[in-house]
Amino acid sequence: MKELKSWVILIILAFLTAFLLRAYVIQPYRIEMTSMEATLHPNDLVLVDKLSYRLHPPRRGDVVILIPPTDKHSKYIKRVIGLPGETISIKDNTVYINGKPLKEPYIHSPMPNNLPPTKIPKGYVWVMGDNRSVSLDSRYFGPVPIKNIVGKAIIVYWPFSHIENLDAYSGEKP
Repeated sequence: MKELKSWVILIILAFLTAFLLRAYVIQPYRIEMTSMEATLHPNDLVLVDKLSYRLHPPRRGDVVILIPPTDKHSKYIKRVIGLPGETISIKDNTVYINGKPLKEPYIHSPMPNNLPPTKIPKGYVWVMGDNRSVSLDSRYFGPVPIKNIVGKAIIVYWPFSHIENLDAYSGEKP
């Protein structure tokens, strides 16, 4: 009987630990759309770090899971392009941050529209998908409050043929 009680306690502790880790530290996320191709593909599984933005603000180049300001029931995955206080603009398929072109080696599709200079407010970031021709992002719903960021996607872990460290992009400055 004592051994059974020990096993029950051990199982409860394991479930509690798993629940707390998923709620506050790391969570799996399935890619559903094509807005992040060629970096991420539909049905890729990624791990999302939910802790790091409690220690530091988002950085340019981070791939994040967010709740868009226009739909509180959805979660999108996008890349942080612009930071609080910066001015972003788009002209002829090039993103400019404070008037300087941003190097984006992960882009493989054209952007259909230009964007006049837009100041990103304090406490907000500008996000865009890597597949710019189909991405519903800040060009459509505006800057995203940092509080709406669920976490940072850190690694693709499925399928095995596509395992990738999403933190490899250095967040190069314009």
